[in-house]
Order: sequence, then C-alpha cells, then structure tokens
Amino acid sequence: MQIQPILSALRRHKAGTILIALQIALTLAIVCNALFIVHERIDRINRTTGMDETNVVAIQNRYVGSPENFVPLMKSDVQTLRSLPGVEDAYVTNAFPLRQGGWSTGAQTDPDSKKEGVHTALYFGDEHTLKTLGVRLIAGRNFSPSEVVTVQPQQSPGAPQVIITKVLADKIFPDGNALGKVIYLAKGKPSTIIGIVEKLTVPWIEWDTMDNVTIMPVLFNSGYQHFLIRTKPGQQDAVFKDAPKALYAANRMRVLPEKYGVRTFEMVRARAYQADRGMAILMSVVCGVLLAITAAGIVGLSSFWVGQRRKQIGVRRALGARRSDILSYFMTENFLIALVGVIVGVILAVGLSQWMFTHFEMKRLSLTYVGIGVVALLALGQAAVFAPALRASRVSPVEATRSV
Repeated sequence: MQIQPILSALRRHKAGTILIALQIALTLAIVCNALFIVHERIDRINRTTGMDETNVVAIQNRYVGSPENFVPLMKSDVQTLRSLPGVEDAYVTNAFPLRQGGWSTGAQTDPDSKKEGVHTALYFGDEHTLKTLGVRLIAGRNFSPSEVVTVQPQQSPGAPQVIITKVLADKIFPDGNALGKVIYLAKGKPSTIIGIVEKLTVPWIEWDTMDNVTIMPVLFNSGYQHFLIRTKPGQQDAVFKDAPKALYAANRMRVLPEKYGVRTFEMVRARAYQADRGMAILMSVVCGVLLAITAAGIVGLSSFWVGQRRKQIGVRRALGARRSDILSYFMTENFLIALVGVIVGVILAVGLSQWMFTHFEMKRLSLTYVGIGVVALLALGQAAVFAPALRASRVSPVEATRSV
C-alpha cells in the first residue's frame, strides 16, 4: 500500500481530516485525565481503615437537657448496649474512622518545643475500644479500666497512657522502640505509649497522613458522643433495629438523628466516599460519551467519503484492485488521521494534567494512562472505520461506467 496517494486524497479533504484529527486529540486528552481521576477515586474508596469493618454499628447520640455530669448516662448506655442479644462489645467515643469529624493535635517528644509536632487524630475510648474496632495490637498492652479518666469540656484532652498506630510511632521515633516512651499532647501533658496498633485511620478522608491516630482512655463529659457496637456474625441487622429502642427505653431524654443516628459501617463508608463515587461515575460517563461521539464522527466521515468516491473505487476495481486493497486503503487512511490526532492529543493530555496539577494540586498524569489512551483511540478508530471500509470494498467495478 503506497502512502502517497492517501496523503494526496487527504489534502483534498482538509476540513474533514482536520476536524476528525482534532476530535481524536481532544478525546484523548480528556479521556486520559478522566480515567486517571477515576482510578484515583476508586483507590480512595477502597482504602482500608485498619478496622474489621464487618458487623459494626455506629450510633450518634445527643442528650437533651443540661445535667452537670453526663458520664453516668454514658456508662449506663454502654452497659445497656453491651447487654443486648447479639452484641459482642461496645464503647463510647468522640470519633472513629470515616466519621468525617473529630479532634486532632500535635504529638512531640519535647514539651518545650515551639514546633507543632506530628499531627495526630485523637480517639477517646476505654479497654473495650480495640476489640470493638477489631484492630490488631502488635506491641504492648491494652488499657485497664482503672486507666480511664474523665475529661471536662473546658479541659484539653489528655491521659497518662495512650495507644498509637505504628505509622505514628515510626514518625515520632524514627529509630524505633516507641513502646514505653513519653510523648506530649495537648499543652505539654505527658503520655506514655503503652501499646501500638498495626493500622487505624483518621476520621477525615482528605488527610495526607491517614494513619496518624492516638487512642486515649478518656470519657469526655459532653452531651454529644458516638457509640460503636460490634455485633456477633449475622446479628448486625437485629442489633441495628434493637439498639435505638434499648437506648430510648433506658432514657428518653436523647436525640438520635433520623438520617445518621444509627448506621452500619457500610453506610458510614458509603457516605464518606459519596463524592468520590459520584465523581468516578461522572468521569466514566464522560469518557463513554466522548468515545461514542468520536467513533460516530469517524463512521460518519468515512461513510461520506465512501459515498463520494464510489466512481473512483469502481475504476480501481475495474483496473484489478482487490476488495482487500480497497479495505486496506480506507483503514490506512483513517489510521494516519488517528495517528496525527493522538500525537496532538498526547501533548494536550500532558498540558491539561500540568494545568490541573498547578491549579488544583492534583497528581500528575501517569504516562501509563497516556499509552493506554493512545492504543485505545487508535483501536477505536480502526474499529469505527471498518464497516464503511467494508462497504467500500464491495463496490462493483461497474460503478466506473456510471455517470457521477
């Protein structure tokens, strides 16, 4: 197949050639970046929390009224929940992974340091926290009941003993041996690290340091808190229904929000990543629509050119050209157009990625996605032109004798 006749034909159809090449270029630029965004969002959605997320129910509770001390109410409610059929364990806390709200502070080894320290989320709990969350203790020990302290709203949260994640331990003590060391949280209060858990993430999905977590044996004297419940296998639905009833029976002076008051952890995860899931779906739809429009454009232009060239095709057939020659001609012609389009598209894709990196602090586009996009667009172009090219190859030599 000689390329020169194809290039000559394309020069006579500059407008259509340029439009299809630009359409392919724009599609490649947008699709590569969109698929990269989709992949990032899916990776975010699939991040693990370090918990055993199955069979966990979260309850958001707010007491009505202004008693001087909420601690007896919290203790009574936790005992009520632990006594329910189907419940393995429960505890009261201020926050938990994917909650999208909570407390944080800086952790450091020098109480007089002016630096902020390593940023860490603060989870309040007790000796039942690790079992309820289903996290793995890899060093040290759990809290004892006597170590749980009460913190008033006007006080900075702190406790003499804490359990931290391995990631946080390695950041504060890069040389290792964090167990038994003292760190300072919340205005210089010393806390001894008595345990290290393998993994546990912060409540916020936007944090760069997802695994910086400190667990404190604290009961926070507040009318607003969360109860976390671990149910026995197969009992989650029953506990989901029975827990609110049991809490209201124990004390009706409370509010459990209708929408987010009682949730399984699957519901917590779904809400936390709702925006990411929506973005992934939207970008996927955009990719599908763009690819469909590009394919339709190639089919339409190729069909138009075949209709215009029926007499020329008939002449070539009369001069001895085979059907495979005609098919190869149109396939090659479209491949050259698509090749120019993807070359321009690669430049646009990298430029668009750099612009988003500069203005929105997104990651730079991986060249793997550019390569996949190039192959996909070239394959799409060949697939789209195949049907019109096949029709062209079936033009009879008798077309050469017909008037235009």
